[in-house]
Formats: sequence, C-alpha cells, structure tokens
Amino acid sequence: MARAHRVAAFTAFASVLYFLALFQYVSVPLLDESIAGQLLPVIPWWLLVSFGSYSLGSIGLALYTFRDCPEAFNELMKEISVAKNELRSKGVTV
Repeated sequence: MARAHRVAAFTAFASVLYFLALFQYVSVPLLDESIAGQLLPVIPWWLLVSFGSYSLGSIGLALYTFRDCPEAFNELMKEISVAKNELRSKGVTV
C-alpha cells in the first residue's frame, strides 16, 4: 500500500470517528459530555492552526539554514555572458 493510500485511509477513519463523536453517536472516553461538546467543534480549527504553524516553522528553518552557492552564481554569470555574445553575433542588441 502506497503512503498516499495509508494517509487517505487513516484520514477517512479519523474523520468517521470524529463525526460520530461530534454528533454524539459514540461517547468520548474519559471526557464528560459537556466538555466533549465544547471541545469537539474546535478540533478542526486547532488542526488547521497547528498545520500552519508547522509549515511556517519548517519554511523559516529552511530559509535560515539555506546556504549560498558562489560557484553556481559564477557559472550562471558565465552562461549569461555566453548567451549575450551569441545574441550579439546574430545581430541582436543586448
């Protein structure tokens, strides 16, 4: 089973359990019904905010640890100058 299938199956299973608990077809163990009634409607928003925080954190960490590549810069500048010379030889003004 591919990873996408596993994620989809887990998401479907968790969604069914969540909706059964939200509409009170099954009770939530270790929680009073009044507390569960207050807590269950905000779980999707909590998951969305948590995912957004994780995404921003991972992007920020990747930007912080991003390394400069001076060799790639020099190679790119050489390619640009070669392209400009080829265009000038064909009569294009650059």
